[in-house]
Amino acid sequence: MFRCLHAGLCLAAGAGVLLAQSPSTAPSDIASGLTPEITGALRASGVPGVSIAVVRDGRLAFAQAFGMADLAASRAASVETRYAAGSVSKQFTTAILLLLAEQGKLSLDDPVSRYFPDLTDAGRVTIRQLLSHTSGYQDYAPQDYMIPAWLKPVTPSYILDRWAKKPLDFPPGTRWEYSNTNYVLAGRIIEKVSGRSLLSLLRENIFDPLGMASAGDCGERRPGDATAYTRYGLGAPRPALREATGWYFAAGELCMTPSDLARWDIAFLNHRILNPHSYEEFTQEVRLNNGDHTNYALGLQIGTLSGIPTLTHGGEVSGFLASNWILPNRGGAVVVLSNQDASDLVSSLARQLATSVFVPPTEQVQTADSQRARAFLEGLLAGKVDRTRITEDLSSYFTAESLGDIRHSLHPFGRLQDVTGEVERHRGGMTMRIFRARFKKRAVTIVTYTTPDGKYEQFLITG
Repeated sequence: MFRCLHAGLCLAAGAGVLLAQSPSTAPSDIASGLTPEITGALRASGVPGVSIAVVRDGRLAFAQAFGMADLAASRAASVETRYAAGSVSKQFTTAILLLLAEQGKLSLDDPVSRYFPDLTDAGRVTIRQLLSHTSGYQDYAPQDYMIPAWLKPVTPSYILDRWAKKPLDFPPGTRWEYSNTNYVLAGRIIEKVSGRSLLSLLRENIFDPLGMASAGDCGERRPGDATAYTRYGLGAPRPALREATGWYFAAGELCMTPSDLARWDIAFLNHRILNPHSYEEFTQEVRLNNGDHTNYALGLQIGTLSGIPTLTHGGEVSGFLASNWILPNRGGAVVVLSNQDASDLVSSLARQLATSVFVPPTEQVQTADSQRARAFLEGLLAGKVDRTRITEDLSSYFTAESLGDIRHSLHPFGRLQDVTGEVERHRGGMTMRIFRARFKKRAVTIVTYTTPDGKYEQFLITG
């Protein structure tokens, strides 16, 4: 349950950042664009509530809550409502380990046996492999629904005794497989090395310095916290049972508001808290022993969004879903937290919002260009081509043979119903457009290049 969802997750301290305190004081030029997207997605999902924070240019540009924090009490969600962050907590556990490494108290390449020699193959597994899910320790919580065992309080030691003393699922470093057991063990190493609780270290080194007042252990409930919901199939939201004490720990124990998670993202973008070497370690993809990619660093997934590098992570605990996106090259981040599990809303909405804010919009094909492409296609279907509307290059392409093949190959598809433009770009001093031509029985793609004087240099039909 504490797994990373599909989604599918920096400089010396002292860099200044501006963090708005509420949507009314934040730069809100993106609000008018994002609000309809969010409300539409929430309505379609049937989820009670969702809360969003968006960082742009290193500042909180948007923070707003939508829907309900508690259905029975008719309590609306607000920007102060806390949600469980689930496995997004793992990047905070990683940060504390990196701080301890900076202090010379441990190394990421230390074997687990240095701290817990009685665990399976402890001499072969390193801390780095724990943080990158390449250790081989079996996951104690792969389920995406509540199971009876999670209703009973446990300790991290209980989890390790039961799951980290089993035979490894694979030799260390030979496979990537998500496992919450890794982070429970990482948390116990932190506490053994430091002699302090993980939560106290988080408060002292991250939460208090960054002003993350809402951040804390989900077990420490607050009156304004969101109520957890689940659903069965596509049914109505139902109150969700919560995991008992001890099941979260370093794998997914944290609750906070989206704005406070955004504070962490801003600090991450500005390389606060950790030194440059630590941020390099934090964000460097861990490869398998044979050099294969894992697309995972230390508590962060490595990816791209339309070519833009991303550091992301999802989170899930009973009744809550979370998604945190950091886009270092854009100085940006997107946080989406919700109070219902068993839904695709959070992961899809996070990607949608990141695309809306950070991906340059594709130029739209105008209706007149689609009409022109349709007229030209209709001519080809009749075996005719107006050579006054095309360049000499394209005229050489439209031979008697090619015209015959086009006409005869498209004829079985039936009547042409419409031609719609999908993409417009520029290349080679010309305008490239992609159209979708729909016939009664099938659709085909048309790729055109148009010269500045309006002639077709290309009109290519593909299946």
